[in-house]
Amino acid sequence: MAEEAMTTVGIGNHGAKRLPSVDVDTFNIELKDDDGFLGDRASKGAFQKILDDLRKPLKKNGEDPLGEKAANEISKSSLDEILRGDDSPAAALVHGAIEEFAQELAYVVRRFFKTKSWADTECIVVGGGFRQSRVGELAIARADIMLKAEGLKVDLVPIRFHPDEAGLIGCLHLAPSWIFEGYDSILAVDIGGSNIRCGVVETAWKKSKNLSKAAVWKSDLWKHADDEPTREGAVKRLVKMLKDLISAAEKEGFKLAPFIGISCPGVIKEDGTIEKGAQNLPGNWESSKFNLPALLIEGIPQIGDHDTAVLMHNDGVVQGLSEVPFMQDFERWGVLTIGTGLGNARFTNRKREKDDKKAKKGKD
Repeated sequence: MAEEAMTTVGIGNHGAKRLPSVDVDTFNIELKDDDGFLGDRASKGAFQKILDDLRKPLKKNGEDPLGEKAANEISKSSLDEILRGDDSPAAALVHGAIEEFAQELAYVVRRFFKTKSWADTECIVVGGGFRQSRVGELAIARADIMLKAEGLKVDLVPIRFHPDEAGLIGCLHLAPSWIFEGYDSILAVDIGGSNIRCGVVETAWKKSKNLSKAAVWKSDLWKHADDEPTREGAVKRLVKMLKDLISAAEKEGFKLAPFIGISCPGVIKEDGTIEKGAQNLPGNWESSKFNLPALLIEGIPQIGDHDTAVLMHNDGVVQGLSEVPFMQDFERWGVLTIGTGLGNARFTNRKREKDDKKAKKGKD
């Protein structure tokens, strides 16, 4: 964290395994079973399929309490309302889907634990859009109970920040220590397969050195999937969004750092190119000739009076980083993000290593 563990000098590499607060042990791993990619069993689409499958025999008899809409047309808020309402058959149907999905999620977690990099994980934070609903919270809690009943010593907990903001707030934990000494906010970008969200993130470092009080002051959302832009058009729009946020922050009197943190799908290479996993973004983002950080620096060469610095990392990693202040009771922890797919990352806290050395030195 910013207080002690942020020891990186300069900016560092994109997609780095060693970050100021944690070591990234692994991320974006793709496990398979006989039915295909494991992540497909615990995605938003998987829940919707489970719900629709439960409804099929009821539809034949004309007794589906959820009506004519397919599951993917029913909003999370509508499902949450059903759980709170008086329609017992509809609520029972949703609860049934939650139970089956929780079994799938528990299965996926067990498979992750069979890999060397996840074997000794103590806590798993679950993020992504699915988490931001009562349905998601219940599914996470039920999977946690299942795993504990089987003797697996791991806590499964919902991410604390709103999933729409966690990917922005997590960018703070990519930043070097000098950011927090001289500035009170940064620019952050969260790129997804359907949306691009940009924001000004307040560090609140003076209130809390571990960044637990950080918050998104202002954000802007562009649903690029609706516009189907070219790759170049997407970058141009992103630059404009950031420039507008810079102007707004300056008018408000923020001390905006000359730093942009980026959360992006895929395997991020040290030079800022994307090796794989960006197939849902507009155009070919996996080309070796495409470098988003370089293009942003070209579009925004300075913020205030200083040259712009940019760091980019995998979106699952960055969303997980928002939890760093709250994971200090654990040494090894991970994140799963339930959305279109299943993002994943596993971390080892670096702060604890320092504390252990101090404790050992004290005993000596």
